[in-house]
Amino acid sequence: MSQYQIAQLNIAKLLAPIDSPQLADFVANLDRINALAEDSPGFVWRLQTAEGDATSIDYFGSDQIVNLSVWQSVDALHNYVYRSAHVEIMRRKKEWFDKMVESHMVLWWVPAGHEPTVEEAAQKLELLREQGATAEAFTFKKAFPAPSSSVVEPSV
Repeated sequence: MSQYQIAQLNIAKLLAPIDSPQLADFVANLDRINALAEDSPGFVWRLQTAEGDATSIDYFGSDQIVNLSVWQSVDALHNYVYRSAHVEIMRRKKEWFDKMVESHMVLWWVPAGHEPTVEEAAQKLELLREQGATAEAFTFKKAFPAPSSSVVEPSV
């Protein structure tokens, strides 16, 4: 087992309140899509409240929702996002979410077993926005490998 896992934050700006008729179909699919994530190979953990999702967490503002999760690998997360029934929800995002000008998704490596906080995730997103993709905060398009688990001393 790797000493590192991949954390991801994704935020979305709502076109209407979460309890509005416009978002009803999105909300109706949350439990199914969250269960799909949890049943996907490589899933480790996701941020959720007592309601079973994270839609009531308004760290980024009352008009934005947050998705924060940890996976065994970038490939496992990528397969869930782009090669599962999650894709059908992504295809409909224009119905529910405003297009964000700034980066709204970030990936970063965490020690295995670490559950990142929203504050930590926000710092990683800000780092990506300020510096672009680096080993500390990156995207699927420019992913970085997990940190080396051992330091190799040069031979003399």
